[in-house]
Amino acid sequence: MKNIIILGAGTGGTMMANHLKNELNHKEDWHITIIDEREKHYYQPGYLFVPFDIYEPEDIVKPIEKFIPKGVDLIKGKIDLILPERNVVNMADGRSFAYDILIIATGSRIAPEEIAGMQGEEWQKSVFDFYTFDGCVALRDKLRTWEGGKLVVHITEMPIKCPVAPLEFAFLLDSYFINKGMRDKVEITYVTPLSGAFTKPKATDALGHLLQEKNIKVETDFAIEQVDNERKVIVDYGGKEVPFDLLVTVPTNKGDDVIGKSGLGDELNFIPTNKGSLQSIAHPNIFVIGDASNIPASKAGSVAHFEAEILTENINRFIEGKPLQEEFDGHANCFVETGHGKALLIDFNYTHEPVEGTFPFPGVGPLRLLKESRMNHMGKLAFKWIYWNMLLKGSHIPFVSSKMQEAGKHFETEETH
Repeated sequence: MKNIIILGAGTGGTMMANHLKNELNHKEDWHITIIDEREKHYYQPGYLFVPFDIYEPEDIVKPIEKFIPKGVDLIKGKIDLILPERNVVNMADGRSFAYDILIIATGSRIAPEEIAGMQGEEWQKSVFDFYTFDGCVALRDKLRTWEGGKLVVHITEMPIKCPVAPLEFAFLLDSYFINKGMRDKVEITYVTPLSGAFTKPKATDALGHLLQEKNIKVETDFAIEQVDNERKVIVDYGGKEVPFDLLVTVPTNKGDDVIGKSGLGDELNFIPTNKGSLQSIAHPNIFVIGDASNIPASKAGSVAHFEAEILTENINRFIEGKPLQEEFDGHANCFVETGHGKALLIDFNYTHEPVEGTFPFPGVGPLRLLKESRMNHMGKLAFKWIYWNMLLKGSHIPFVSSKMQEAGKHFETEETH
């Protein structure tokens, strides 16, 4: 019996368990095991909505077991070390598991300890994150009673999970305080290490315009050095300061500690990975999906979904001794909440930045790219059902290709930046 071990039962790992169970069903000599220490699966896009009472916490949590297919072993426990030279995974409780193929889907986590003062005395008092379940719930409780002042939405450094989420949070703040009748009491500032609102120039133009329209100040090229809890300011390495009464920060994102401990990662514990085949550069029988890799694609659920379809084919090819296909093009598509029941949709990959057009059907839509609409907002909310009922279970989402489709998109409008 040969063994495929998947590390992590989050989005990427769960999808791969389902894809491979279906694909390898006829290969009786292959056994699939998935390992995770957690009991619960979190719908992470929902973290954005909990602070605004759009979702309840219970809307975004389900048991991990619910999504693991029959015939796949779920091992619960903490991973201590990966030994790629021996093809073994050691557990913290002393157990060991040998593998023939290893799929790493250990994701990424916030690391507020990387910045001086970020986890200081004001943590979850006037300094919050919304990239964790506990963080988004604590922030919800704070916003319910907060009376106004200087509110700063801050990104520490790139890469981060879902690069548009901090922008969405800023837009939803504007909508939230307008609905509460207190927008005039809140000064919102968006602070980013980038030179613009987003990582892609075309989207930066559209999103930057929205920030201006919603009277959200922007502070760019801000490389944070510390959070001064006593004076309630964030300070960058050049000495620039931004004061806050309430700081909502996106801390440094890092890969799982076990990746660094096992010598598999870069300085942020992300695994060097072939961006087309999703195979580890250092170890041919190790593959990486989702946020755990260092590929230059968005760390977002849609990316993991598109990767899973291509990675399943490559695992099959690896088993059969065939050359791998370098088919993953970095495809991402993301709904961007803009407040007041509207959203944008962006669709891009390694070579094409977000552009205008229609999705998923060329010339028909019904969704418009880089344009605010109620339909896009409904699509964002509908994705929760799709996530729980289709995406995690390895079902193909109709009319949505793993590769970015050029038809229906206005590439001629792109400018050179």
